[in-house]
Amino acid sequence: MVHKKIFSLIFVFTIVFSQAFAQEYTKEQMEAAQKAWMEYMTPSATHEHMAKNAGEWITSTKMWWAPNTEPTTWEGTATSEMILGNRYMKTVHTGEVMGMPFEGIEIVGFDNAKKEFTTVWYDNLGTGTTISYGTFDEKTKTLNFKGMMFDPTTNKEYAFRQVVKAINSDHHVMEMYSSAFGDEFLNMVVEMKRKK
Repeated sequence: MVHKKIFSLIFVFTIVFSQAFAQEYTKEQMEAAQKAWMEYMTPSATHEHMAKNAGEWITSTKMWWAPNTEPTTWEGTATSEMILGNRYMKTVHTGEVMGMPFEGIEIVGFDNAKKEFTTVWYDNLGTGTTISYGTFDEKTKTLNFKGMMFDPTTNKEYAFRQVVKAINSDHHVMEMYSSAFGDEFLNMVVEMKRKK
């Protein structure tokens, strides 16, 4: 049903587009454009692989707030589901950090055209949006993301990167490295184990 609605919208768009620019675009060019959009919007094998991570997870987190310090640790849960016609993975994290309730929402997508992953992160420990971009390393079997994060104490952004590895289908590990203090250091490790 959803696919039929999308195809209908594309068909209408194509008709309007072709009528408006009939003098500039040939039939072959319009067909090529339609084909490109269809490939861009259709969930791929990568999206099917992402969908396998849907479900309930138990999380264990270690966070180092600065280099050479003892980590803060906490336990939590995560619920992952595919949204928008199996195009994006939404994960809601909950837990308690230093006595405060914690909730974070992550949206992960894969761009068929750019062959690139994107993550968008929100949580209740701030009011900003953190975005990172990544690719899959076939050799190491890891997802590698890079992005910028805002530090309200310095009013500046700093670079960070994440390495995500699936130990198996029921056990994932994410490591985050921060450059907030200059040299990069291990900032966070999150272990996710599928809830039985």
